[in-house]
Amino acid sequence: MKKNLSVVIFAHNDEKNIQECVKSARLLSNNIFVLDITSSDNTVKIAQKQKVIVKHTEYVKYVEPTREIGINYADSEWVFIIDADERITNELAFEIKKVINENKFSYFYIPRKNLFEGIKWLKHGGWWPDYQIRLIKKDCFVKWPKEIHSAPIINGSYSKLKNPILHAFHGDFEKMVKKTLIFEDIESELLLKADKKVYIFTFFRKFYGELFRRLIKNLGFLDGSIGIIESIYQAFSKTITYLLLYEKKNYRALRSLP
Repeated sequence: MKKNLSVVIFAHNDEKNIQECVKSARLLSNNIFVLDITSSDNTVKIAQKQKVIVKHTEYVKYVEPTREIGINYADSEWVFIIDADERITNELAFEIKKVINENKFSYFYIPRKNLFEGIKWLKHGGWWPDYQIRLIKKDCFVKWPKEIHSAPIINGSYSKLKNPILHAFHGDFEKMVKKTLIFEDIESELLLKADKKVYIFTFFRKFYGELFRRLIKNLGFLDGSIGIIESIYQAFSKTITYLLLYEKKNYRALRSLP
């Protein structure tokens, strides 16, 4: 007989996060898998000390290619997926147990509460409610496309939960910039394959367009200095995508990214 619910945690060099993530996952289930994406730190050792099942997969630059692998490891009717820098709360665990017992839907969108440095909740700027598909009835799961920021293909109907996942993100600008270069390089490749046009004016339009959307239209300034910083950074990030696209269209691969 299948277990009712498994939690699958995705981790890569998350020695600072994995213990607390596992602790929060136990609020929901004791059937916990950690999918390690070729960590080079103590993530695996710490996870093993927590007496959870650790599986391994090859390194990838972003998480989507590993989602289907992790879901397939789950040996239960339902699977909840979470990243190592995220946390489950008591309220969310209670709500999840309730909805899977009711068994009315095939999957659920869950709001994600983005906490800058794990402290400052970004309520504006387009950061909330940041719905993510995280609770899936395994028999209804079809596949998870490997493209960056892709959504899973799942049979059946869905609903949305009220209680959020907690997500401690950003705070280390050096890591943010490194991650941005990797992610936006991938995004620029997709735009290149789609033959997206880019001109010098595009850089200004993308920067000020994203800044206006985050800071003014979505009221990012209401989150204070952190909201303003994040709005500027997201505008910078969007512009980097098109700078890389311009480089690839005109000078193709002047340098390689990590």
